[in-house]
Amino acid sequence: MTIFNREEVDYTKSSLFFGEELNSQRYDSFKYPIFDKLTQTQLGYFWRPEEVSLQKDRNDYAQLSDGQKFIFTTNLKYQTLLDSVQGRGPAIAFVPFCTLPELESCMITWDFFETIHSRSYTYIIKNLYSNPSEVFDTILQDEMILERARSVTETYDKFIEYGNRYKLGLETDTYELKKKLWLALINVNILEGIRFYVSFACTFAFGELRLMEGSAKIISLIARDESQHLAISQNIIKYYRGVENDKEMHRVIKDCESEVYKMYEEAVNEEKRWAKYLFEHGSMVGLNATLLGNYVEWIANKRMKAIGLKTIYDQKAQTNPLPWTHHWLNSRELQNAPQETQLQSYVIGGIKQDIETNIFDDFKL
Repeated sequence: MTIFNREEVDYTKSSLFFGEELNSQRYDSFKYPIFDKLTQTQLGYFWRPEEVSLQKDRNDYAQLSDGQKFIFTTNLKYQTLLDSVQGRGPAIAFVPFCTLPELESCMITWDFFETIHSRSYTYIIKNLYSNPSEVFDTILQDEMILERARSVTETYDKFIEYGNRYKLGLETDTYELKKKLWLALINVNILEGIRFYVSFACTFAFGELRLMEGSAKIISLIARDESQHLAISQNIIKYYRGVENDKEMHRVIKDCESEVYKMYEEAVNEEKRWAKYLFEHGSMVGLNATLLGNYVEWIANKRMKAIGLKTIYDQKAQTNPLPWTHHWLNSRELQNAPQETQLQSYVIGGIKQDIETNIFDDFKL
């Protein structure tokens, strides 16, 4: 491998991964413009957790019941695990094999935003807990979190290990390499599109009760970013399924179909077990494990349909059982009084470029 390919390459004809190595980071012509658009959208959404006040959250947390504190804190621990994985996963696993400039840039930006999410959890924890180290130090002592860490990271690790052999020029099979890439991409799609949403819903439920609103708004910003990251994996998967002329990858996709469905089903079952675990020590108004189970089935149906798979959950999962989560997942719909927790529905660099030349012809002072 080389950090800069000195050969001339037409990257508009290159493959997503395992093609000619990259040279100039040029963004004037693209094979898949959607990845540059997703990069621009992510950059337009740049934010820092310190922009959101947690002063009220500190007082709210002290008033929560022990069961509510368990739900809130345990979800924070799990979210920290997920974004620790994603804060390094795309850069370590996918970027070294990426052979489209626009996709490379998109993934590096994706990785950067995941570190903002990890910093956000630290910001919340440092503001709410008298001894933040107790929260961080007990993440790997929670058996439920450890169990999920395996399924979250397993396909990543297998692809990284096999990919390193490929990079070093050791004996590898291209079919096996692409199979491990495909399963890692599916795993990331599940991670970004399903695994966060039980914990998101719990935090938003606190916000609906006018509790922990600053934290809920930070999680809403994270959810907005995750929707862009989900779109990255969805587009890679869809291009491999349809546009990319890679017969070997098409064979991988066909051969792995039953395994992919099993991955989605296992993730949904894990989320359901997680929901039951969260409510072992007490409940909260408007939310329970059954509702969260229905919600994650509904989410899973949407995610599978988006990448060309058949839905596997019944008719009751066709409508959102938690419709109030919608406005938290769409930060533009959140209404804040100026004196309340900071506004978050802004976009940086959001310049409209498609203005008609005669748009101001009728304008008069």
